[in-house]
Amino acid sequence: MGEYQHLIHKRDGDTVTITMNRAARRNSLSEEHLAELLAAFRETGESDATGIVLAGAGPVFSAGHDFGDVAARDLPGARELLRLCTELMRAIQSVPQVVIARVHGLATAAGCQLVASCDLAIAAESAGFALPGGKGGWFCHTPAVPVARAIGRKRLMELALTGDVVDAATALDWGLVNRVVPDDELDDAVADLLARATRGSRASKALGKQTLYAQLDRPEADAYAIALEVMAAASQLPGAKEGMAAFLEKRQPVWPD
Repeated sequence: MGEYQHLIHKRDGDTVTITMNRAARRNSLSEEHLAELLAAFRETGESDATGIVLAGAGPVFSAGHDFGDVAARDLPGARELLRLCTELMRAIQSVPQVVIARVHGLATAAGCQLVASCDLAIAAESAGFALPGGKGGWFCHTPAVPVARAIGRKRLMELALTGDVVDAATALDWGLVNRVVPDDELDDAVADLLARATRGSRASKALGKQTLYAQLDRPEADAYAIALEVMAAASQLPGAKEGMAAFLEKRQPVWPD
């Protein structure tokens, strides 16, 4: 694992945990922090790990962009910062591993964007979610992109226009997270869901994740065209051959990857 200043990058078995470690700044996302997160996801993406947990140290998950960094930037500088942030969000969805957000405390603005960009998310009962730009001077334009795709139009409008914090139960009802658990059960719940989401052939899972994102938000005919070709090709992969053989022979599969 590489050495980082603003995060902890740790592997345990097949799982890599990337922990944002700027607790004194509420894990706000400065340029340096974003660059390290991007590097950590890319490093892990090239490894044989099967799962990634994104977590935050300290009392909150992430307070979003670091205004101390943003306020000093001119237009080109702000644009580059947001491009870096967007690159990180897209990297989270492009790595072959299953990525799960472990959310405690607040996840606001770009912190909420991180949660929405992860494949899965589990929140502690103490968690809260907000796009606070709606009640301030800098609207949450880019954080709203993945959030919209998770919770739908009317709920996005309420979250973005009011800027209010919604609690974990509401986030679950709206589809922003997969589970809400008592705070002291958060780690166990993350480990359980990740274990279930990473079983099976690694190559099949990686291709499956890539294809899900490719067909989401496409018209149905286009989505079927993408999925049909990928699924046909995937039927010839070693993992698919083994899975079908094991089923037909009534035995446990031995995955080749």
